[in-house]
Amino acid sequence: KLKKEFKKEGRYKGREEEVASRIVNKQRSEYGETKGAKHQNRKGTNPDRELPIKNYRSLTIPEITRKLDKLSPSELKQIRAYEESHKNRKTLLEKM
Repeated sequence: KLKKEFKKEGRYKGREEEVASRIVNKQRSEYGETKGAKHQNRKGTNPDRELPIKNYRSLTIPEITRKLDKLSPSELKQIRAYEESHKNRKTLLEKM
């Protein structure tokens, strides 16, 4: 889809496929959809496996924010520590 969009707009002439692939790979990495992440999950070593919010890594800030009110103080502390050591999203940390 991105490749077609780039061609239509005339962006990245001759490199449309390369740029689209890089964007998709980056998104997959951010959402834990890489081969390595899937392998970690199967082995039980996925870093967000033990968090009180299921599939934490793939959630957006608004989705996470809606779930924060239901957490205990110790669970919030666990989420905060994970966030600080992984994505470190300032807007989410401020909401916590």
